[in-house]
Amino acid sequence: MTMTPVHMQAHGHDLHATGLVIAVHIGAMYLPSPITGILVDRIGRIPVAIAAGGTLLAAGTVAATSPEDSVVLLTLALALLGLGWNLGLVAGTAMITDNVAADTRAKTQGVVDVCVALAGAGGGIASGMVMAATSYAALSIIGGVLALAVIPFVAFGARPKAGTAA
Repeated sequence: MTMTPVHMQAHGHDLHATGLVIAVHIGAMYLPSPITGILVDRIGRIPVAIAAGGTLLAAGTVAATSPEDSVVLLTLALALLGLGWNLGLVAGTAMITDNVAADTRAKTQGVVDVCVALAGAGGGIASGMVMAATSYAALSIIGGVLALAVIPFVAFGARPKAGTAA
């Protein structure tokens, strides 16, 4: 997300196009939350977390292969990126809630929220360095592959407590 405006500006897109792409991305990060919550409860935390990884890979692939002049495909890529983030955040939060004792749940969730924010900040910094050293396409593929690499950890590492949704 952080390098898309830089990429767009480098290829002659105006502020309106860049604003549209980022607005769609931010909307995709938050607006699906009620539906994502329903999916997490109905089909399970692990399947939604795995869907997050697949969605993030799709976002990276679309971003990497989009022609530099295609606002439509960049918008799609950033919408998928926001949706993948949403799926992962809601599923992950549910997994934490399921596996942390009630008396430490708020503290744990607070620590996790700080870690998510720090990871985002670190990712923003790293994305600039990666893009400067390589390209927007390489950054997009690296991000998608990293998201995909999380799937085995989610699939095999997440063990819900007895009596909770999987």
